[in-house]
Amino acid sequence: MPGTAAAHFDIPYIQRLRPDGSLAEPGAAVDHDLLLRMYRMMLRVRSFDAKAVNLQRTGKLGTYPSCLGHEATHVAVGAAMRPEDVLFTVYREVGTKFWRGVDMSDILLYWGGDERGTLYRRTPQDFPYCVPIASQMPHAAGAALAFKLRQEPRCALVYIGDGGTSQGAFYEAINFAGARALPLVCVIVNNGWAISVPVRAQTAAATLAQKAVAAGIPGVQVDGNDVLAVHEVVRAALERGRSGQGATVIEALTYRLSDHTTSDDASRYRAAAEVESARQLEPMLRTRAYLEAHGLWSAAAEEQLRGECSEEVERAVKQYLGTARQSTDAMFDYVYARPPRALAAQRDDARHCPAAGH
Repeated sequence: MPGTAAAHFDIPYIQRLRPDGSLAEPGAAVDHDLLLRMYRMMLRVRSFDAKAVNLQRTGKLGTYPSCLGHEATHVAVGAAMRPEDVLFTVYREVGTKFWRGVDMSDILLYWGGDERGTLYRRTPQDFPYCVPIASQMPHAAGAALAFKLRQEPRCALVYIGDGGTSQGAFYEAINFAGARALPLVCVIVNNGWAISVPVRAQTAAATLAQKAVAAGIPGVQVDGNDVLAVHEVVRAALERGRSGQGATVIEALTYRLSDHTTSDDASRYRAAAEVESARQLEPMLRTRAYLEAHGLWSAAAEEQLRGECSEEVERAVKQYLGTARQSTDAMFDYVYARPPRALAAQRDDARHCPAAGH
């Protein structure tokens, strides 16, 4: 039935650094000091990530989700946040955690099965990894509500994957954030695949950012392999939240160059040509190309930094492997003040396991 339009919506797409390392807007101002810091962190993350995968392959780490290809989004988000903000991650955002001061050894401890790896000394307010899909969304909205009620100029920043946006908890959280004008920034990392399910099989929406429209909040899509664009967009969204203007949903377009986790084999559902094509767009290449073109980076600097990162990673691995195991009692210590009989029986049974640590 024909009629007049009730409303119109646009989803802007932001790119500042093209895949070849040139600026989308020639002559645009670039903070070279910040860009160098972000590139150095991206390389640090990639070095750690490769080592973590190898540790899992040799039986020294549990199942691990590689962040290969996501470095620009993760690092840029961390660089845009303030220390007093609160971070809610999924399970892949190593770069954001590193930028906020989380130790490499803590990440290894967590994926080695030791929850002490979530006791972040420098940012104790940040939440640990959240493996259940989308369950971090209501937590983040709740934190944002607390900031608003307390009149604190802080934001909650929450990550979610493309698959997570199909969950009810995602919609509930952004709807609440829209209705209450909460200081919440939701970063959707659209890496093309929710394990083996492509985005096109999940939704008929042209973008994931437009899912914000139903919540009455702005949605924006950004090139997630462009560290400059991600930093700009996230920083603006955080400032918007702090100033009382409410929430923002950001869709960062990137690609998962690795398997979903070390227990996955992506070659069973992805074409090799697709992955190779995505490699040409990955964030490290374009960032390094820009820095080299402007005389800010060199092969010698790259080699030196790689060596420094390798040494740092090895020190973290040594610390991780040298950390004494907890006893199995740790699984039961903080469940109940007074454990019920059934749980106490489980604790006693666990004490007799060969690797109980007693």
